[in-house]
Amino acid sequence: MEMLLMVLCMSGFGFAVAALAFGAATRPQSSSPAVKPELPAVKTAVPARFFSNRVVPLAPPPPQVPIEVLLQQIENHVRLEQAAAESFVEFPTHALLHSKTTSPLVN
Repeated sequence: MEMLLMVLCMSGFGFAVAALAFGAATRPQSSSPAVKPELPAVKTAVPARFFSNRVVPLAPPPPQVPIEVLLQQIENHVRLEQAAAESFVEFPTHALLHSKTTSPLVN
């Protein structure tokens, strides 16, 4: 019974600390000084943009590849991987296990 009460007290204390920390973190920053010093106005020639006035044109979107081409590449990759697996099952060697694939899609 004492252990249960100790766990409940520690849990309540932990919850209270977490609630205080959460409240402090989410409180709006309203600490404004009573007197704000006025800064002298400095006139400088500031360009309209930060780095330059030149506007960079947007890059055109990449060309769309038809879905049939992508499906054909995936099917070719699967065929090559199946052939490699079949050749390894027929004659397993260390060289076949660690050889690079001939498929343009690297897995």
